Amino acid sequence: MNDLREPAKAPFGVTLSIAAVERDTGLSKDTLRIWERRYGFPTPGRDPAGERCYPLDQIEKLRVIKRLMDAGHRPGRIVPLPIAQLRVLIEQTVDLAPHGAVAALASADLRTHLQFIRQHDMAGLRAALCRLQARVGLSPFVNEVVAPLNVAVGEAWLHGDLQLWEEHLYTETLQVLLRQAIAAVPPLPAPAGPRVLLTTFPGEPHTLGLLMAEAILTLEGCPCINLGTQTPPWDIVLATRACDIDIVALSFTACLNPNQVIEGLTELRTKLHPRVALWAGGGAPVLHRRRLPGVQPFATLETVPAALTGWREAASSAAATPASPATSASPAAPSATATS
Repeated sequence: MNDLREPAKAPFGVTLSIAAVERDTGLSKDTLRIWERRYGFPTPGRDPAGERCYPLDQIEKLRVIKRLMDAGHRPGRIVPLPIAQLRVLIEQTVDLAPHGAVAALASADLRTHLQFIRQHDMAGLRAALCRLQARVGLSPFVNEVVAPLNVAVGEAWLHGDLQLWEEHLYTETLQVLLRQAIAAVPPLPAPAGPRVLLTTFPGEPHTLGLLMAEAILTLEGCPCINLGTQTPPWDIVLATRACDIDIVALSFTACLNPNQVIEGLTELRTKLHPRVALWAGGGAPVLHRRRLPGVQPFATLETVPAALTGWREAASSAAATPASPATSASPAAPSATATS
């Protein structure tokens, strides 16, 4: 790839360009430049064209810093720290993952699945996961197997036990399995609704959360339209109108910074018709620390069936009661209390 460079005179060997570091860590180019001036880290070299190039050890530290920031730490306090202290801080930070998430998957199974990934045995991983899905069913598979396994894979990558390309290999394998499982769900003679559009904002490239949500929603009888990732807000609005959507469901990881999440949801809420509910779920901590009017957050997918029941009850009540012009707002889902 063009982003992987080895400058002729670089003393630190293989490096990544600033664009590659931005994709790898989720830290913007502007942030990297500001930290370089303000904190003296990172300290990139220059490639033959004069562009910034970052050694792998600095990229590793940037990953750890990003994870700590997502857990609520301020960059001014953690960026100057050495990597050893940052790793200690990681271990002391208790809200990096939902409480008890990893415990939902038997530790023996968890170790087995991670070993398949480390050995690059995707056939073995697929077979093991298919057996689990057949044994427990699709909904428990998503909530009790895939969710904690995602956490474990993310932690293994963070601590250097898995390489980024190995995490990508795992992600692609899970995507295939989930798409096959969704396609195998028998359609209802008369879908119960609501019609749900799933996507992510620009800058959020992760698809597993969307597919996990689509699996649960499909089991609940919801017709789903999955746009994939990185759809601009105005295009989400256009798709919602064209497809007669009742709920827009967005997935977030820690990839986007909190301001991007809040600003994007606020903008989208103002552009959507009032009758369209806006749901947001995933691992971005800001979703559960700051409540936005007209946006329903989900800490886990286990709360989705209850939220759908609330939406349907509200929709039935609205249909049975003629609405005046002043009260014609949507049968949006009732407010949910996010749990972590």
